[in-house]
Amino acid sequence: MENKDIQLIEHLEELRQRIVKTLAAFLFFLVIAFIFVEDIYHWLIKDLDGKLAILGPSDILWVYMMISGVGAIAATIPVAAYQTWRFVEPALTKEESRVALHFIPGLFLLFLTGIGFGYFILFPIVLGYLTALSSGQFETMFTADRYFRFMLHLTLPFGFLFEMPLVVMFLTRLGIINPVRLAKARKACYFALVVVSILITPPDLVSDILVIIPLLLLYEVSITISKVVYKKRLVSQVPLT
Repeated sequence: MENKDIQLIEHLEELRQRIVKTLAAFLFFLVIAFIFVEDIYHWLIKDLDGKLAILGPSDILWVYMMISGVGAIAATIPVAAYQTWRFVEPALTKEESRVALHFIPGLFLLFLTGIGFGYFILFPIVLGYLTALSSGQFETMFTADRYFRFMLHLTLPFGFLFEMPLVVMFLTRLGIINPVRLAKARKACYFALVVVSILITPPDLVSDILVIIPLLLLYEVSITISKVVYKKRLVSQVPLT
């Protein structure tokens, strides 16, 4: 009993150290991003006509922290994934450990791809549509805080959601899930993705549809990838005669 308690304490201590290292990396990248945040800010608003308004002296600081935070999150993802891998490595086989390590760069690249999809494709469409609705009826004035909150709501979730195919591939490779389970859970997952889409988009039907469709396609892509990985896994387990 004492050995189990000692092992539990050791695991908790190691988990704490991994979390501390991840948080330290996040703070480091946050500082680095904040140093260059003005350049990033000007790049993000380069296509806007005129300047963004602020309602108080603290608004611009909050905006800079939001921008820096997204950059820090993106840079911290490989660190967090590596620390997670180091924590669970003793419980994995050599093959599982090798596979898990190779998935880390993919998480980072897919996160950037999701952010890019949200910013370069979805954000301009939704912003243009909503701006057109008010054209000729209202005087439009964007505040920096509202503008960047709106941008983050349409971009940051896609950074994480675009990692879904890779996570499904990894879990299928380990035998935790399979395409049959994913297909059976399709209705429930569709419902969950629709709810997520409604929560992260402005309250209009067009924006909801523009977000829902890519998420449902991502889920179907995940099922297809799971089928391929599952078949390869079954073949590799067939004993040679």
